[in-house]
Amino acid sequence: MIKKLKELYNCEYDTEIKDIKINSKEVKPGDIFVCTKGVTADRHDFIDDAIKNGASALVVSKDVKVNIPTIKVENTNEELPKLSARFYNHPERNLKLIGITGTDGKTTTATIIQHLIGNDKCGYIGTNGVKSLKYNEETTNTTPDTPLLYKFLYNFEQTGCKYVAMETSSEAFYRDRLKTFKFDYSVYTNITSDHLNIHKTLENYIECKCRLFEQTKKDGVCILNKDDKYYETVLKHCNGKVYTYGKDSNNDLQILDFKIFSNKTTIRIKYDNNEIEFTSPLLGEFNVYNLCAGLLVCLKMGYTIYELLKKVSSLKIEGRLNVVDLGQDYTIIIDYAHTTNALKNLLTFVNQIKKNRIITLTGSAGGREKEKRPKMGEVVCDLSDIVIFTADDPRDEEVIDIIHDLTSTTDKKNYIIEVDRAKAIQKALSIAQKNDIIVLAGRGNDSEIPYKGGFIHCNDFEEVKKYIEKEGIK
Repeated sequence: MIKKLKELYNCEYDTEIKDIKINSKEVKPGDIFVCTKGVTADRHDFIDDAIKNGASALVVSKDVKVNIPTIKVENTNEELPKLSARFYNHPERNLKLIGITGTDGKTTTATIIQHLIGNDKCGYIGTNGVKSLKYNEETTNTTPDTPLLYKFLYNFEQTGCKYVAMETSSEAFYRDRLKTFKFDYSVYTNITSDHLNIHKTLENYIECKCRLFEQTKKDGVCILNKDDKYYETVLKHCNGKVYTYGKDSNNDLQILDFKIFSNKTTIRIKYDNNEIEFTSPLLGEFNVYNLCAGLLVCLKMGYTIYELLKKVSSLKIEGRLNVVDLGQDYTIIIDYAHTTNALKNLLTFVNQIKKNRIITLTGSAGGREKEKRPKMGEVVCDLSDIVIFTADDPRDEEVIDIIHDLTSTTDKKNYIIEVDRAKAIQKALSIAQKNDIIVLAGRGNDSEIPYKGGFIHCNDFEEVKKYIEKEGIK
């Protein structure tokens, strides 16, 4: 995509613009640098760096003296989404936007929706990247910055997508990345305490989550988990027509019963006065709820329950409850669970299928709320036979300090400390016995661990494969 500056603004500049950037380090020749103001940084302070890296033009809200074209606006933060929409020809107008929010279940529910609609017609944006049948990119944020969002939507539109299932994080709403979007469908999974380092209070966190439903179109659809304790709070913010899923009979989609096995879940639901039983490859009670949320979205799009259930058997969620089978006589599960609630749900499920011991490897991200760590440590120690505490995105904190927080209140002595994640995985595998279940939690399919000095490559699956190939199968 290339546009001239005079196509974007009422000016005489013929300057060609190739992309929009708000990080001076990412600027390349031909980019327009928008000097937004963040919580801790004012991008006006990085104009020289942006020009040095090849910026062709600037958008500012202050008077600056530079030798490249400059557009001055009242508020650069408010201008950024408007510029992005113009640059990419308003792709959001030609796509049905499906937003999913909640503390847990966003990735799984968004992936389920994409799978049920078809990745030829529906794109996905979230923790696992940006994906459709004909377009794939990686992203560092669950919900990317505004210019990237518009770029991804544009590319989805250009490659034939009609829908986009998008994880909408509370941080994205807090930072106004989604302020200009109106959603056709919005989904609420659950709310537990998380990201309070950003939001400071649970009330602020919930308020940011609720913006998704305020930004749902009047003729749009809101899909809510009626069994979650914050359901009534979210309901008050719904702009579209509300449909619910849950266990009570007064839900639009009722969960009648389910049985969990080691390799499948059988589910019985009631929808439109019909009772239907089917089998899902997704494991655990939490995935029963995620699947019902995805089904209800697609039912309200006009799909029939029977055509949707034909697609359920082939569901697979990257980084979520992935069972690694390399011929070993114990089970290895890799899962992204990194909140207290997600770990509790995951390990509760594992306890339902265990035949021997549960060995859980986990940590906690640095730069996030420290107050949640002791409870996380208690949960994993209570629900596991052996716990190995290790690194999980420590960022600017020392791994050992994070682990001390995790172990500060547990009275259990069933844990081992190994700060190096690769060595910790090796340790877990080396002590495994027949019929044990090893749970590698926190990072899913992520491959780069951020430390103070930079990134270190470590992928849980790769480490497992490397160990078993070297040591042999037992």
